[in-house]
Amino acid sequence: MSSNGGSISNNNSGDHSVVRDIPLGDGNPQDIDEDLHSRQLAVYGRETMRRLFASNILVSGMQGLGAEIAKNLVLAGVKSVTVHDEGTVELWDLSSNFIFSEHDVGKNRALASVQKLQDLNNAVVISTLTTKLTKEQLSDFQDNLLRAISMCELPNAALMLWFLLTLIKRKPLSSMITAINHQPTIAFIKAEVRGLFGSVFCDFGPEFTVFDVDGEEPHTGIIASISNDNPALVSCVDDERLEFQDGDLVVFSEIRGMTELNDGKPRKIKNARPYSFTLDEDTSSFGAYDRGGIVTQVKQPKVLNFKPLREALKDPGDFLLSDFSKFDRPPLLHLAFQALDKFIAELGRFPVAGSEDDAQKLISIVGEINEGSGDRKLDDINPKLLRYFAFGARAVLNPMAAMFGGIVGQEVVKACSGKFHPLFQFFYFDSVESLPTEPLEPSDFRPLNCRYDAQISVFGSKLQKKLEDALVFVVGSGALGCEFLKNLALMGVSCNSPGKLTVTDDDVIEKSNLSRQFLFRDWNIGQAKSTVAASAAAVINPQLRIEALQNRVGPETENVFHDSFWENLNVVVNALDNVNARLYVDQRCLYFQKPLLESGTLGAKCNTQMVIPHLTENYGASRDPPEKQAPMCTVHSFPHNIDHCLTWARSEFEGLLEKTPAEVNAFLSNPSEYVSGMRNAGDAQARDNLERVLECLDRERCETFQDCITWARLKFEDYFANRVKQLTYTFPEDAATSTGAPFWKLADAVDKVIVPEFQAKKDVKIVTDEKATSLSTASIDDAAVINELVMQVEQCRTTLESDFRMKPIQFEKDDDTNYHMDMIAGLANMRARNYSIPEVDKLKAKFIAGRIIPAIATSTAMATGLVCLELYKVLAGGHKVEDYRNTFANLALPLFSMAEPVPPKVVKHRDMSWTVWDRWIVKDNPTLRELLKWLSDKGLNAYSISYGSCLLYNSMFPRHRERMDKKVVDLARDVAKVELPPYRHHLDVVVACEDDEDNDIDIPQISIYFR
Repeated sequence: MSSNGGSISNNNSGDHSVVRDIPLGDGNPQDIDEDLHSRQLAVYGRETMRRLFASNILVSGMQGLGAEIAKNLVLAGVKSVTVHDEGTVELWDLSSNFIFSEHDVGKNRALASVQKLQDLNNAVVISTLTTKLTKEQLSDFQDNLLRAISMCELPNAALMLWFLLTLIKRKPLSSMITAINHQPTIAFIKAEVRGLFGSVFCDFGPEFTVFDVDGEEPHTGIIASISNDNPALVSCVDDERLEFQDGDLVVFSEIRGMTELNDGKPRKIKNARPYSFTLDEDTSSFGAYDRGGIVTQVKQPKVLNFKPLREALKDPGDFLLSDFSKFDRPPLLHLAFQALDKFIAELGRFPVAGSEDDAQKLISIVGEINEGSGDRKLDDINPKLLRYFAFGARAVLNPMAAMFGGIVGQEVVKACSGKFHPLFQFFYFDSVESLPTEPLEPSDFRPLNCRYDAQISVFGSKLQKKLEDALVFVVGSGALGCEFLKNLALMGVSCNSPGKLTVTDDDVIEKSNLSRQFLFRDWNIGQAKSTVAASAAAVINPQLRIEALQNRVGPETENVFHDSFWENLNVVVNALDNVNARLYVDQRCLYFQKPLLESGTLGAKCNTQMVIPHLTENYGASRDPPEKQAPMCTVHSFPHNIDHCLTWARSEFEGLLEKTPAEVNAFLSNPSEYVSGMRNAGDAQARDNLERVLECLDRERCETFQDCITWARLKFEDYFANRVKQLTYTFPEDAATSTGAPFWKLADAVDKVIVPEFQAKKDVKIVTDEKATSLSTASIDDAAVINELVMQVEQCRTTLESDFRMKPIQFEKDDDTNYHMDMIAGLANMRARNYSIPEVDKLKAKFIAGRIIPAIATSTAMATGLVCLELYKVLAGGHKVEDYRNTFANLALPLFSMAEPVPPKVVKHRDMSWTVWDRWIVKDNPTLRELLKWLSDKGLNAYSISYGSCLLYNSMFPRHRERMDKKVVDLARDVAKVELPPYRHHLDVVVACEDDEDNDIDIPQISIYFR
């Protein structure tokens, strides 16, 4: 695939005719629609996006994998995509290709793909080729700035095209290109998915330059001191650990004293430690370090030397591993895919699913190739694995196509732009654990003349029936949700009675969704996500039995997602974007013992986690460390990076335009209740609230436009002059900390600030405690001050009309017409100037202040493909924990790390054992005495029983013995005042127990059934 050129995935043989000319890429920079591509911009940056927008891509082969690759590239916004395929649509294709319908059977695949791909992004030109690819056509693409080719689906066609490319590619560029200087060679990507096996090969030319190997922001540090030594020791402030490594290159800026280092020259570091490093340079003759300075990592380009396919097949080098439990698998699959090529060349067809003769022939070919491998000969060629490979060789499974479509799509972007490290050079993958655990007969693979025949040829008809009958709950229909619904529809999940797929999402479609959430179109903006996504999924497979809801999943909707709903489910698939919602769904699945398939993405990274009842730990059992927050005093008084400035700017925006007007309205709506609440609180926060209300209604009230101008001008003076002057008055330039170190670690904050004469206040306290959670300072006079403020606000209220209200403004980052981001970016950058911090443009400010999560289609597709491979295991049943896989992947590196899930912790007592998955059920509406007896029979002495935060029973309270003959449910109603709705048949109590030796025993939650 390509930048400024093309990409290819190849597939079938047959005659071709050129239906449409391939457009030329002029390479001119294009305007980037930031509303549409904001999440993708956060991953790639403007330069990479511009390179993509000038790219003409050729995708050869439009079965499942080719369709997934083309989708991801069209969503990315390349200039044009030309799809090539000689074959016609078969019913077989419908189990893996979301583009085709039954009405397309018999049509040319490329022609049948055009309109669906065009609908994904009208800014991309979609063209077709339906004749055999020739050297002349590829030469045309070279002239049109083709940089990469990716082949999929048919191995022999890929090899043929590679020979054509060799004639073009390995010649000197000067002999091929006259109009364009320094044109890169064509990068070649060969990809295949064969049942549960897949491969990718990349050749980006003899000298390919990677400009950004990982896509991470350069690391920085704030300098505390630099020695005049050889080598020089550089120490940094201990606010944050340094992320530098030995050998990194860094540049210095804003140093006072040792200004020789401010020359912008990259310098190598060594002996990198958490808060210091050694500079590989003699600074003994430099000026003495005074103060200030920032050190920034310089990211270095990397040149890779790829081998062409012919050489790489013989000498593949190191394989990229994905699963260390299969460290010996890639060399064998390297032989297997070559053997499949030879099988097809000899017999003109794929091996037949379930045919032992075909499997044995493939195994013998592998043996022949292995014997001629010399030093690379394998001791064991694993006939059992090769048998699975042969049986599924013809099938393209949707989850595999989605996964590899994400991987290959990302490799195309790398070939286009030099952004991220390419796959070097072979990657092999298999998921044979997804096969049913029960043995299958050859008859199980027999085609049924239906759209699922390809899937049946791998898994058999029994598992297909289980997929169709499944009751599935998909939570969320954003980027992950759209991909999941597409995958599930193609797999046939919930496509037959009694199967049903329920999807819910309370969000509506926005323009920024369209670059990733591919089931939505621009005319859907403003509509409910779940409804539109469900309708689109039903178009992909009209047999899909789907219901769309617009409810948030949480405690407030347990009347919708009630006990019966959860109890009837077979599996839950999370497609959420926040941790709290994930934790709630996790608790529901834990409670009802339902499998939960969890996944998430962050830019080029993705992860999947399988939560399987009684086999694995639950999602909430292990948590990521909380995101590090800058101390409040740093944000408000001592910022040292633009993130601090933007955090402060958004806080001021929300305080001025949302929180304070809301506070005013709360006072005006019910003055007596509001005043009473402030007096009862009597603290610094109440005082601040009243002061802000008084400012709005009196001191800063604006009635004319000139008043607004005056207010804004005075705010500017306060923010960017007076506050800084006050800060440097309270902490002068020579101020020291309690340890005697210089207080100011950065350059003088006000060197360049010109302000009117300002009178500093001597009694102002500026918070410097990093653990402080509030900037308000308590005072013994708070109550008196509050009473005075109450009198003033009450007086102001008498001057207002009775219906006077303010209009709070909620921050909205994606609407450029509201100027919210303009204001926040302006505030942050002006504050940055006060502190000599590098400024950022509005887009970068939007990423940080708007807390935009970087997102791209490729990592989303890969994550959902991996999850759906696990779904086969869940619905088949009978798999062990070692058969499941959790995955972390980073497509930028690339890195694929798969491992079996962690089992749950087991608690043992007598001859019993349980885990977090267990819930003890007590039926027949027991009394308290009966419940205690039920536990005593298990050797457990209950000394405390509670419902929620209310104590129903404690053995130390004599009066609680009077409750012994009351029903537990009645105790909950009487003591906890709980109202149990009609749909609730039980209540849950937490019981604290001891064994006979007085050791505390952590027992499962107990459910008391009373209906």
